[in-house]
Amino acid sequence: MALDRWIALVLLGIFIVYGYTAWFTMDGGLAPFMRRNPIWPSTFPKVLSILGIAASIIILFGLEKSEEKIGEIDHRRLGDYFLGQAVLLLGLMVVYALCLRPLGFLFSSSAFLIIGSFILGERKWHIMFSVALIATASVWYLVQEVLGIFLRPLPMFMGV
Repeated sequence: MALDRWIALVLLGIFIVYGYTAWFTMDGGLAPFMRRNPIWPSTFPKVLSILGIAASIIILFGLEKSEEKIGEIDHRRLGDYFLGQAVLLLGLMVVYALCLRPLGFLFSSSAFLIIGSFILGERKWHIMFSVALIATASVWYLVQEVLGIFLRPLPMFMGV
């Protein structure tokens, strides 16, 4: 079995457990007034689990493959792939998660997007900065103002 199918099999197991949790255990502790809402806190995890299970099954059975052979991932030649970029991005994600509270959402997210796009090969600085700042500010506005969820915008030492 190819590497992509093994990964799909592992993800299928994860999504089944995630779906079980979303469907059967998350809604038990809901307050009575929330049970009348059309959208519950478990709605998005339920949709995610269904989509994840469907995608995993599609990959597991090879339904996404066309007649033309695109090329399998050869685990013996992992050095030929962009493994360094993948490892750097994973490390950047960890640093982003650690810096999110102390440095604030706006700075951490902008820096993550700029550095991440640089790692992936983008060299047009004006595009990287403008896209990162617009995306970060838009997400912060939607979460903070529209959804009403507090998201620390600035670093902790600035008192906000």
